[in-house]
Amino acid sequence: MITKIKYGFCCFAFIILLGCKTSHLNNATTPSTGMYKVAILYPNGDDKTFDMDYYEKKHMPMVAGFLGKNLKFYEIDKGIAGRTPTDKVPYLAIGYFYVTDMAEYNKAIAQNREAVIGDFKNYTNIQPVVQVCEIKKLVPGTSK
Repeated sequence: MITKIKYGFCCFAFIILLGCKTSHLNNATTPSTGMYKVAILYPNGDDKTFDMDYYEKKHMPMVAGFLGKNLKFYEIDKGIAGRTPTDKVPYLAIGYFYVTDMAEYNKAIAQNREAVIGDFKNYTNIQPVVQVCEIKKLVPGTSK
C-alpha cells in the first residue's frame, strides 16, 4: 500500500513539474505588451540574393548572442509570396528580435556593429530595412 502511495505521489509530482516547465517554455516565446520587436526586412528585387540556411544557422544566432538576456526570443520568416500566390514576394526574409529594453539592445548592437554588418556578405547582397516597434496590444485568435 505504501509503495502505491509513493508511486502515485511521484507520478503526481512529475506531472506538476512537467506542467511548470511546459508553461515556462510557452511564456518564453510569447510576446507581451510593452515588449519591443525589432524587424529586419530584406527587400526582394532584381539580382538580390539571400542564403536562408546561413542566416538561420549562423547570422541570427550570432546576433542573438550579442543581445544576451535582454533577448526574449527571435523569429525568422522566409517570404514565399506576395498578396496573391502569383505576386512576387516583397521581402525575401524578415528577422525579428523581441527585447524588453531598447537602450540595452542599441548598446549591444553598437558594440558589435562591425561584426553584424561584416557578416552580411556571407548571406546577402541586400541592404536591410530595420523597423523598431513597441508591442501595444495582443489579441488571441478566435476559434469558431
